[in-house]
Amino acid sequence: MSERNPKVDEFFNKGSQWQAEFKKLRAILLDCPLNEELKWGVPCYTAEKRNVVLMHGFKEYCALLFVKGTLLNDPAKILITQTENTQAARQVRFTNVQEITELEPILKAYINEAIEVEKAGLKVDFKKTAEYAIPEEFQRKLNENPALKTAFQALTPGRQRAYLLYFSQPKQSKTRESRVEKWLQHILKGKGLND
Repeated sequence: MSERNPKVDEFFNKGSQWQAEFKKLRAILLDCPLNEELKWGVPCYTAEKRNVVLMHGFKEYCALLFVKGTLLNDPAKILITQTENTQAARQVRFTNVQEITELEPILKAYINEAIEVEKAGLKVDFKKTAEYAIPEEFQRKLNENPALKTAFQALTPGRQRAYLLYFSQPKQSKTRESRVEKWLQHILKGKGLND
């Protein structure tokens, strides 16, 4: 059994529509060989000094997010890809305590498998930045401005992917062009979308 972390208590004391569900999930997670921490403002459970599973709430549901969920077997077919661009993480979503109670043995099996994934040092094979399409509006700017191209290539792969995904989202060329124009100076300063 793991120990409660007082910093995480603050998260639970804030009050949430998912308070009862969070309490039940916390009991399950603390019954596993994990360390409880507070990261990104939410409870995060670690093993081998690596993030294994996070707990978070949304408007329609609360969830456990398995950081390397794509590496887990999913015999119960409960793991969900949060968004179309998510590569590694997988969620298990809940809307009431009864769902959590019914899934408790399965959740513990998934949590223990996730711990084993970390102990084995398994890595997710992420899609390479070169595999992402570069929107033509951004490619034109890169071709016109060598300093921009150099600055973009100097960004970390994650920052590059974030820009490519963001620039590619709009259906209209005009909107894509507007986004590219808005973020050019940010890229030239060596900053990512969230910096």
